[in-house]
Amino acid sequence: MNCLDVLNPYIFGLEHDKDNFVDELHRLVGRPIGVNLEPVDLEAEMLEDRLDIAKGRQLNLETVKRLDEVGFDFVCLTGNPGTGVTNEQIEKAISFTKENFSGLIIAGKMHGAGSDEPVADLEIAKRFVKAGADVILVPAVGTVPGFDMDDLKAVCKEVHSCGGLVLSAIGTSQEGSDTDTIKDIAIMNKICGVDIQHIGDAGYGGVAPVENIMAISKAVRGVRHTVSMMARSINR
Repeated sequence: MNCLDVLNPYIFGLEHDKDNFVDELHRLVGRPIGVNLEPVDLEAEMLEDRLDIAKGRQLNLETVKRLDEVGFDFVCLTGNPGTGVTNEQIEKAISFTKENFSGLIIAGKMHGAGSDEPVADLEIAKRFVKAGADVILVPAVGTVPGFDMDDLKAVCKEVHSCGGLVLSAIGTSQEGSDTDTIKDIAIMNKICGVDIQHIGDAGYGGVAPVENIMAISKAVRGVRHTVSMMARSINR
């Protein structure tokens, strides 16, 4: 779930109350359900105007405690565009979340989130692992200038040696690129050792174009597994 106010949840098209929405999503989706919380840094040097977001979208004691109350399986500590999330605040948020939430922690940045700092590198990944993150989120190769395959390979080797996983993310509106670009990004990141690949939400209606979701799936695992996943019914 992205841009969800966990203190005042509203999900368009889903019948739910304040406390049962994750249970209903579990029933419908049949997969682990997670949410983004944003560790906003009010002291961050910004490259653009800051976007103020609701308390229920930010990382704080009230929102972290809410995660277990409603049954989320994982939380992603990251920043949406313009919110002023920094890697320093993400690092602090990992330790804080570890103390107050029983689920999986994903942490990192897929773009600058408006703040003036490196998006990702090996040292940042080491700090996040040490703080207790289970999955390190990094930008997919080909999406952020200057973050290349050598950088990603180094992050993957380090995180894997510590028993963690790496998630590469297409979060720079390139989820709306042509399918050839999507396939190139997918294969480059698989070569580097990435465990999980994320494709962003900047397409029609808040999801990536369906043909690009198909393209990344077929590039990473082939049409057999793609069609198998599409054909399954969790309520059959």
